[in-house]
Amino acid sequence: MNSVRCAMFAAAAVVLTAPVGAVGEEGGDASVAAPAQAASDPTADTEEAEALVQEGRFAEALDLLRPLAQGPEIDPNVVFLIGIAATALSEVPGMPDTGREALLEEAIAAFRFMLINRPELVRVRLELARAFFLKGEYDLSRAHFEHVLAGNPPAAVVANVQSFLTRIRAQRRWTLRGGFALAPDTNIGATSEERIIYISGLPFERDAEELSTSGIGLSAWLSGEYQYPWGERRRLRAGADLSRRDYAGSRFDQTFVSVHGGPRWLVGANAEASALASVQRRWFAGDQLYDALGVRLEAGRRVSRRVTTHAQASYHARGYRTQTHLDGPVADIVLGGAWIASSTVRADAALGWGQERTEMERWRHERKWLRLGVSVVLPRGFTVGGSGEMRWTDYEGNWFPHTTGGEPREDRTRSLRLSVYNRAFAWRGFSPRLSLVHEVRKTNAQLYDYRRTGGELSFVRVF
Repeated sequence: MNSVRCAMFAAAAVVLTAPVGAVGEEGGDASVAAPAQAASDPTADTEEAEALVQEGRFAEALDLLRPLAQGPEIDPNVVFLIGIAATALSEVPGMPDTGREALLEEAIAAFRFMLINRPELVRVRLELARAFFLKGEYDLSRAHFEHVLAGNPPAAVVANVQSFLTRIRAQRRWTLRGGFALAPDTNIGATSEERIIYISGLPFERDAEELSTSGIGLSAWLSGEYQYPWGERRRLRAGADLSRRDYAGSRFDQTFVSVHGGPRWLVGANAEASALASVQRRWFAGDQLYDALGVRLEAGRRVSRRVTTHAQASYHARGYRTQTHLDGPVADIVLGGAWIASSTVRADAALGWGQERTEMERWRHERKWLRLGVSVVLPRGFTVGGSGEMRWTDYEGNWFPHTTGGEPREDRTRSLRLSVYNRAFAWRGFSPRLSLVHEVRKTNAQLYDYRRTGGELSFVRVF
């Protein structure tokens, strides 16, 4: 029945053109759970259903509203009232867990499909965020609440949303994310197309198998974490990450596994910090590449209704199984932030620094990078995004014969990513996303420049 209703709301989203009272708009209600204003020409059943909702008779209201959502043209207030009534009924004491879950799924379906065609409706997004919260899907709830704050809601709604965000931060326990993708790539190994290397002025030709290789890979990833309450403002975090990328044969196959654990502190109303032990292992071409053991520090703070910041610092001692000349410590620092410009526009920025001190001097290097990105939620269910990154990497030691005179190697890498997906489409809970990535590295070292273009058809889900 829920899948039928989801399909029904998907069809309804195309014809939802009448306005629904949004938070912050004239006539908008500051209450999170108040019903929508009546449509300009409502049917008698809609009026009766709205009255029933106001009287708290939610089951009777749903009995009236559900048939109204089956016609070729559906009043958006009918869909909105279905979401309101289903959410409220799920909170009635004594409601069985299965019934509560089904009602929340029905409410989420109603609000989501209204937002497919009208993503600017702040009031609807507010109700969707609350339904996700009641269902225990805190990451999705937080994301929608943050977009509500960017919609300039009344002060009473701001206070209510801040209260929900505080509760989410304190109540979050399980986090599970996963996805898989098809990934065509014009240069799988990020290798140079140069066929000739000059040594002391003399040309030497590279072997054909060393040149770039194109192909289509299959990648999958899964990450999970549990936070155990340890006092009012402390949590114990334990989690793991797994990713795998396969190509024809095994020359470029990669697998990465990491586990982490440690305390998390809730600092004040808007900040948090974590100190985590971290263990990593990577395989390449079917063989174990390296192990790493270290620590990771994380911090985050909500600066304002629209701006959040985060920081991360890590230090790992990395040991390679066969390429022992690459053994040594690896350090990274990342500072980032997000600005939610409006209920439909989000911008992100990050600045990073890293260093590897390998046993062999020529592979020691320092890197800096900057990334900027923006995503926009559009009508008809589309979300588009773009990001650009610039990376500077400076090596030490003698790089002869790759550099003239043996001077140190210097790389400059830039990349551009574009993505699009449609919120109206889902397959077994996974939403498809199409991405295009173009990356170019320029360097003063022969055989280390490259150019690659890759695509990715991914299916991503946040559980």
